[in-house]
Amino acid sequence: MLIDQEFLDLIKKDSLINEAQASILNVDKNNTSWQDRVLQEDISLENAALLLLLRGAFSQKDQKQIHENYILIKAFKEALGKKKVTKKTTEMSPSSNTLDIYCDGACSNNPGQAGSGLAVYQDNKEPVLFYGEYNKMGTNNTAELHALYKALLLAQESKAPTIRIFSDSKYSIDCIKTWAYSWKSKNWTKKTGEIKNLELIKLAHNLYDEIKNKITLQHVKAHCGIEGNELADRMAGYTILAKNKEYQEYSYKNVQEVLSLNNG
Repeated sequence: MLIDQEFLDLIKKDSLINEAQASILNVDKNNTSWQDRVLQEDISLENAALLLLLRGAFSQKDQKQIHENYILIKAFKEALGKKKVTKKTTEMSPSSNTLDIYCDGACSNNPGQAGSGLAVYQDNKEPVLFYGEYNKMGTNNTAELHALYKALLLAQESKAPTIRIFSDSKYSIDCIKTWAYSWKSKNWTKKTGEIKNLELIKLAHNLYDEIKNKITLQHVKAHCGIEGNELADRMAGYTILAKNKEYQEYSYKNVQEVLSLNNG
């Protein structure tokens, strides 16, 4: 998130910040221009939450303890999240008859902050949503390719007799399903110049080539009301806010709650 004046006012107590907050912001709190320096700086949601927790005239000992407790909570939450994702991914494979995976990527400013998202339906049940692959300086194409590669990995693990992958990126699909065969036959070159995102394309293409007989890869139109595509889009956008590199499962109460998030 970007630091604005409203957020700065929230984290201050009696117009001041303490040493621990200054350390997170990497500023000298005694320098009168510190606020100008941090305005519009990009910080993670975790650091934003920690700055709010540390608000107040705590002793240095208390500041240190709050910081340590927060790190402990964060580590515990991440450990739980990894367990949940592993459990969901494992359960998707053996028992389902159909597996539909929608994947999407998002990028702010292109190039800029990028992320990927997936909505995974097992036997038409409520979808499992994943967000991850944050890149501080990515592109829409790299985010789309990362999402498609993750979808292929999930498909590889599954034993469902019917597996369909949906992407609204014709570029990503063409790269791994069509163009890559020509590029590979020419030692991964093309006449018109450099193949952008080559290493990622190689990974995704090789995996696609390995499992293509057990999956269907389809293009869908973006932002036309297809639930799975819209959910994957929201997850890609959420990654840019959460800034997580590893994929995590998004917890939600109902689909409409997720659809109400900002578009990726």
